[in-house]
Amino acid sequence: MHQNYKNFEVITYLPDKVEESTTHVIVEKPIDISIDGKYWLTLMCTPSNLEELAIGFLYNEGLINSFQEIKMVEVCHNGNNIDIWLNHAIDLPEKWQRTSGCTGGSTSVILSKSLKTRLLPTSISPQKISLLLDLLLNNQNLYSISGGVHSSALIDGENILIVMEDIGRHNTLDKISGFCLMKNSFPLPGIIISTGRISSEMLQKSARIGASVIISRTSPTSLSIDFALQLGICIIGYARKDRFKIFSHAEYVEISK
Repeated sequence: MHQNYKNFEVITYLPDKVEESTTHVIVEKPIDISIDGKYWLTLMCTPSNLEELAIGFLYNEGLINSFQEIKMVEVCHNGNNIDIWLNHAIDLPEKWQRTSGCTGGSTSVILSKSLKTRLLPTSISPQKISLLLDLLLNNQNLYSISGGVHSSALIDGENILIVMEDIGRHNTLDKISGFCLMKNSFPLPGIIISTGRISSEMLQKSARIGASVIISRTSPTSLSIDFALQLGICIIGYARKDRFKIFSHAEYVEISK
């Protein structure tokens, strides 16, 4: 059995018949994160790319800034716990300000001081938006098997560098951050494409990655737009092959009026 989905017997109702069949259902699993041998918190996630998830979460919460700060990362044999050992002591937050979203996002809704400098702007054409959207949808491997997951991709302006999938849209960006941190490479300027809503937390995680353009299949929130205007990030929502809405910094999009 694949660790990211399970098989369940279902009954499908159709207008002209009722069918019994087996279907794949995405796995939702609690994963504990321990820092220096001490339990810290539990994330609800799809159990894939767990090292990237844990490392990226630490990075996006501003607790580390480089992979060199990590001494060791180990996913326990039962897959229920990730142990991270650091080269220095850190003060772990005890309370979280949760934002909207499944799986419990936890970034403070107050814009982080480390993000208050404007990001490097980029430009993108409507044709490129359509092309990148197709690339994301065609690379949703887990979604094509089971559905029920969000997908996010990091683009260097031309090519998709990595696609991450998870039940939690926030988790997809943590996994991308962890991937970049482990590779010691954050493309600047970068572009994030996601199937999920762009909340204030999604905006801040994208900013930590270095994205100056965020493209979503759905909508942003009002606070994410406020933050995007401050940081110099272009938010594009309701993106489809032939249409989209620009919510901030429209000058980044090459549109002929």
